[in-house]
Amino acid sequence: MVENFHIISALVEDRPGVLFRVTSLIRRRNFNIDTITVGSTEKEGVSRITLTMRGDESIVEQLVKQLSKIPDVIKISELKPTESVYREMAIIKVLAQDSVRRSDILNYVNIFRGKIIDASKDSLTIEIVGNPNKINAFIEIMKGFGIIEMAKTGIVALQRGLKGKIE
Repeated sequence: MVENFHIISALVEDRPGVLFRVTSLIRRRNFNIDTITVGSTEKEGVSRITLTMRGDESIVEQLVKQLSKIPDVIKISELKPTESVYREMAIIKVLAQDSVRRSDILNYVNIFRGKIIDASKDSLTIEIVGNPNKINAFIEIMKGFGIIEMAKTGIVALQRGLKGKIE
């Protein structure tokens, strides 16, 4: 059995309790979600849930079938990484108490195309957006400087081209 990384995208009615129904179904089936994000779409009244998980193809197929049975789910699909674009964001507050340390951090922020979004006498707060591997590599480097706080989103994703359009 080969476990792979999967991105599932579900278009749902924007109503109270929909996210609860989706996550309850996933919990009842004992699937493990790595990340989950929810946000509005270009169509009023429709939200997009993007979740990531690891598992073999049969688990993903079973999950997609189960989720499609929820009346509030309009459309559900698995996004293949080669056929979609996906990003994650992290905000990281790092110790930066002297000019040498600040300069080193700024160099890494530039290399990773991040952005300083706040600065204080003793810290820098950095925003970084990219694929999960990039984000994780940046976090590993920042650990060496001393991460004070961190907030990381789950993945948001869309299929490339005209696929996935809400009709």
